[in-house]
Amino acid sequence: MASQPEERRPAPDELLARMRREEARAQRGRLKIFFGAAPGVGKSYAMLEAARKLEAENVDVVIGYVELHGRPDTEKLLEGLEVLPPQKLEHRGVQLTEFDVDAALKRRPRVICVDELAHSNHLGARHPRRWMDVEELLGAGIDVYTTVNVQHLDSLNDVVAQITGVQVRETVPDRVFDAADEVELVDLPPDELLQRLREGKVYASEKTGQALTSFFRKGNLIALRELALRTTADRVDAALRAYREDHAIAQTWAAGEFVLVCIGPDPLSERVVRAARRLATALHAGWIAVYVETPALTRLPRAARDRVLANLKLAEALGAETANLSGESVASELLAYARRRNVSKIILGKPSRPRWRDRLRPSLVDEIARRSGAIDVYVISGEAGEQAAQSRRLPRRTSPWQAYARSAAVVAAITLVCELLYPHVELTNLVMLYLLGTVYVAARIGRGPSALAAVLSVLLFDFLFVPPIYSFAVSDAQYLITFGVMLATGFVISHFAARGKRQAAVARARERRTNELYALSRELAQSRNVDELGRIVIRHILADIDGEAAMLLPDAEGRLLDPARFCTRGAAAAHAPRYPVPGNDLGIAQWAYDYRQKAGRNTDTLASADALYLPLNALKRCIGVVGLRPNDPARLDVPEQMQLIESFVNQAAVAMERVQLAQTAQAADVEIESEKMRNALLSSISHDFRTPLASIVGAASTLLDESGHALEPAQRKALLHTVLDEANRLHRLVGNLLDLTRLGAGKLALKRQWVPLEEIVGAVLRRLHDALDGRKIDVALPPDLPLLHVDEVMIEQLLFNLLDNVQKYTPASSAIEIAASTVRDEIVVQVRDHGPGLPPGEETQVFEKFHRGRDEAAQSGFGLGLSIARAIVEAHGGDIRARNHPADQGGGAEFLFTLPIEQEPRE
Repeated sequence: MASQPEERRPAPDELLARMRREEARAQRGRLKIFFGAAPGVGKSYAMLEAARKLEAENVDVVIGYVELHGRPDTEKLLEGLEVLPPQKLEHRGVQLTEFDVDAALKRRPRVICVDELAHSNHLGARHPRRWMDVEELLGAGIDVYTTVNVQHLDSLNDVVAQITGVQVRETVPDRVFDAADEVELVDLPPDELLQRLREGKVYASEKTGQALTSFFRKGNLIALRELALRTTADRVDAALRAYREDHAIAQTWAAGEFVLVCIGPDPLSERVVRAARRLATALHAGWIAVYVETPALTRLPRAARDRVLANLKLAEALGAETANLSGESVASELLAYARRRNVSKIILGKPSRPRWRDRLRPSLVDEIARRSGAIDVYVISGEAGEQAAQSRRLPRRTSPWQAYARSAAVVAAITLVCELLYPHVELTNLVMLYLLGTVYVAARIGRGPSALAAVLSVLLFDFLFVPPIYSFAVSDAQYLITFGVMLATGFVISHFAARGKRQAAVARARERRTNELYALSRELAQSRNVDELGRIVIRHILADIDGEAAMLLPDAEGRLLDPARFCTRGAAAAHAPRYPVPGNDLGIAQWAYDYRQKAGRNTDTLASADALYLPLNALKRCIGVVGLRPNDPARLDVPEQMQLIESFVNQAAVAMERVQLAQTAQAADVEIESEKMRNALLSSISHDFRTPLASIVGAASTLLDESGHALEPAQRKALLHTVLDEANRLHRLVGNLLDLTRLGAGKLALKRQWVPLEEIVGAVLRRLHDALDGRKIDVALPPDLPLLHVDEVMIEQLLFNLLDNVQKYTPASSAIEIAASTVRDEIVVQVRDHGPGLPPGEETQVFEKFHRGRDEAAQSGFGLGLSIARAIVEAHGGDIRARNHPADQGGGAEFLFTLPIEQEPRE
């Protein structure tokens, strides 16, 4: 009769994680990727065909951006579909087009098609990469159809470069591809693709020849096609596992072959691993080698543990995935893991123990075969010598002799108590005391000593308390039942107490590892410096192993630097933490860095080294190398220890890459901002210098003209005034630039003095007398206004810039109001006009550098006046802001700035 598969109920954590995934999925749009092996296989065509089908089903679908590449068949599919106009960008005088994210978000269709997911956007677009545009659309709840080729996947970038000799610069993170709700493979045989290329259906005819001799060689296309097929198959397999997990399906679905081999400490395991490799190769299937560590196996001798590690390394060398599990039952853990991984075949070694032991307790093979359900079980036999060695294994003593002596002492103490209570209590109560002693020994000393305690308790109870006393003879046969139950109960109690103790120890170890990983991830997340990240991970590693550790980071040429000699490496020393080098193995560390593989002790590469070198492998490159030299090298032999250290290293690599990418992005932002500022400055200079220079040149030319003697004195004077006025204007423009530079660099020292505000206001109004001619100026300054402790020249320039800005952007007939008041410990100065006011949303932007009003072309200046005003106020410890007044209150804009009130000195 076939055995029923075990029911697997999802754990609460799994249910919670599933609910969170479903909630996040419901809030985001769905992503469908049309995936291909190379350009020209028909991804865009397939995407547009899918869009037309949606249109026929009355689904709101929009074409966001499609690269046509001159393909008429693809262009024909756009007929009848709504196409968003592209975003227009200009770069160095060249008109460029990009996908318009804002237009897509404003239109908000149900589905949008955006071609070429890996495309790099031009300068001026919202995001540097198109996949970031797509992520924003998905976050807004819009479904997206897009296309990508296999060479653009980040994890395959180096593989494609090795195959084709072409380094693809535009890549998509694997997480974006993995998060897609659907991936449709668009496949085309290499011969048909080459024919399309020759017919000019992929690229223009002038590019065809070069493509055929480089990227589009037939061998390249075959390899790329295999990569695309394998990537799609891996994704299908992952989707199948996710579906089974989401629906708590425990039984195996044999949709594809997957082999699991069980590794143990016996010599037969090596033969079993090789047999599993041959079977997986014959089936063209993936395979995994699993070692399950039970409490009994934790007490293995060193030679047996070394054999397990050697077998796991052999499996890795033969191409297997390896896993270490822990639990009470090898069969239960193995079957649960096999069902999670959808394993179709399990390979085990043939048991060699006597048959009578199988009758007492089923062997691993019998137990797995009975409970495996739909999973096939293969049993591999070994040579006679291997089986003899396996059968000769003797049980080992798990506790020291002192523990057994303590167990006997506990039983002796219980016996003394029983001697005192014997005349007063029933024998059953004495049995309870002996059982209590057995429980104590099992919980505090160990399983073996507790079994000894159970046996001694039965013997002493029989010898001292059961009639006839001082004899092992039994007068009443019912006591034999008592002895049997007492002995069995003692064994059961000792078993479960010791089991609970072991499980608690395992739980504590897991909790310790989890806490260490959590503490490391928290510290790494808070750090923003590569040096600090290195010190954090080294500190955590040294807290886990006793020894030496070092982090070696490369210089600009990719050579690892010895931290002990950083002081002689010049500028490179600033970029790496200083640690003692574990040994003199920089060559081994360099190899680990160059090949992104671990090297040194306990590896297959340069194993004679006294240290282990682990590469800090990030997504795109290797960040550096971590070197370890523990005082006890055996610590590196423990799988759990190595997994924890490798987790530390992996987290450090991700954190360091994050910091380096953030620094790169910040540098790029600074460069972009600098470029914008340079362009704005050049534009302003070319515009604002041209007008006064033209006036000066014109007036000077007229004065120097040969017929200049015919000019009337008044005309000559007017021309000279023009030259002077325009020269003064240029002087102010240059002065503003210099003032802003000095203020921004913090190099302008304030020359503070005590001065009344009304003097500063009067001086500014005199300077602007001609510009403000005909204006109504209302000045309201309280007579009790305290003196200001300020730089008089700078505050005068501040007011001058504010009033000059007002007279530029308001009608000549409108009034200007200047007022001041004291609020707590500050003086508030207000400059208000009655013009059109500030454009909505520009109340803070007006203080930015090179910002000018709505009528830029009609106004002179660099747009620095208000920026300088803000810098002056902030240098004095004050604040400045702008706001609009409602129309029913007269309208207009108002600028307010505050200056701190200081205690006037006593005379």
